[in-house]
Amino acid sequence: MDRPIYITPEGLATLRAELDHLWKKERPEVVAVVHWAAGNGDRSENGDYIYGKRRLREIDRRVRYLRKRIEDAVVVRPEEQPDHSRIFFGATVTYVNSRDEEKTIRIVGEDEADSLNGKISWISPVARALMKATVGDVVTFRTPAGEDELEVLEISYPG
Repeated sequence: MDRPIYITPEGLATLRAELDHLWKKERPEVVAVVHWAAGNGDRSENGDYIYGKRRLREIDRRVRYLRKRIEDAVVVRPEEQPDHSRIFFGATVTYVNSRDEEKTIRIVGEDEADSLNGKISWISPVARALMKATVGDVVTFRTPAGEDELEVLEISYPG
């Protein structure tokens, strides 16, 4: 991997919870269904068996992915950023764009990004444009429709 896997403590906890759920709850349930279905004879037409095996592969693939991400994650505590007047990883930022639309976003790790809830990845074009900006700065970034300008209105960090 070329770049570090930055993540907030909350994001790491979410990944660990998903891994725990898959490994300790969902996978054993699917294994039990597959075991039961395998005992029913012909596996080629046994929907429970076929679906169960497919779901088991999906779970195992996701578990491998989560374990690797958790192992390689670099936890960044936003409240420990040295300069709260600038935008860095973990900052919550309110800005206004050139269409006079005000938005509030939080800059988080790739695994935590959820644009519907205002969480954007630190490698997204908006986050990259905003990095190191201060309140009052106007930054420009490229969109598919052309260039857009964002004026930083507020910066905050949790805690």
